[in-house]
Amino acid sequence: MTSKLKFFKEAVKNYKTSGTVMPSSRFLANKMLKEIDFSKIDVLVELGPGNGAITKYILNKLPPKAILICFEINDNFYDQLLALKNDQLIVIKASAEDILLEISKLNISKIDHIISSLPLTIIPKEVSTTILNNSYTSLKTNGTFIQYQYSLSYFKQLKTVFKDNISLDFEALNIPPAFIYRCKKLA
Repeated sequence: MTSKLKFFKEAVKNYKTSGTVMPSSRFLANKMLKEIDFSKIDVLVELGPGNGAITKYILNKLPPKAILICFEINDNFYDQLLALKNDQLIVIKASAEDILLEISKLNISKIDHIISSLPLTIIPKEVSTTILNNSYTSLKTNGTFIQYQYSLSYFKQLKTVFKDNISLDFEALNIPPAFIYRCKKLA
């Protein structure tokens, strides 16, 4: 069975946590990662990586001493991420809400960048608010939270945390087309 078909079956079965039925495209992955200076990365976090479509692009760009920490709650996707067998990859089966707790267990105090594929618009508001606030707290100064969504409806919520430090991009070649929010922590 192809990876796209496997993803589709798993995503349909768990739509409330996956938020999509197609894996992210290479076009979306490249656009989300384009402004990150990978030569300066120590720790990058990916929230809701699914089957690892974007994860693989990140791993190809990471410098040798950097790590990627993925938070995935879906059993099937978690297993697919573990199957990548990469020494720079740490896969955690925990909610993104627990980012501060989980990175502290790894003796990490701050993160360079967070890449998020979480379906924030369909996650309960109190949960998505906790995820955003804890993500912000975990970032280093000048770190970014990069999130894609299929609509602009989450922009206001991101502004409550990141103020006016948000830029917007769009990837038409993804299925479905996606908006990319690039949020920067300035202090």
